[in-house]
Amino acid sequence: MKPFMPIAALCLLALASTSQAADPNLGRNLAATCANCHGTNGNAVKGSGMDSLAGMEKTKTLQKLADFKSGDKPASIMHQIAKGYTDAQLDLIATYFAAQK
Repeated sequence: MKPFMPIAALCLLALASTSQAADPNLGRNLAATCANCHGTNGNAVKGSGMDSLAGMEKTKTLQKLADFKSGDKPASIMHQIAKGYTDAQLDLIATYFAAQK
C-alpha cells in the first residue's frame, strides 16, 4: 500500500496541472456576456443606440471599461458589469473584440 501513495499523489498533481491550463476560448467566452446589449461578437444592431465593440481598438475598449469600473464614466449598468471582472479578464475581452469584424 505504501508504494501506491506516491504514485497516486503524482497522478493527482498531473491532473491538477492540466486543469489549470489556460482556456484558449476564455476571451470569447467572457465577451459572450456582452452580446445581450452589444450584439453577437460585438456587432450591435444598427439603430439600437449601443456601441459596436467589434473591431474597436483594444486600448480604446480597455479605457472605456476602466472608466466604467472606476466610475469616471457614468452608466446605467456598465459600471456594475465592469466591476465584476478582473483587469486580466477585461484585457481578454478587449483583445477578443479588437479581433472581430
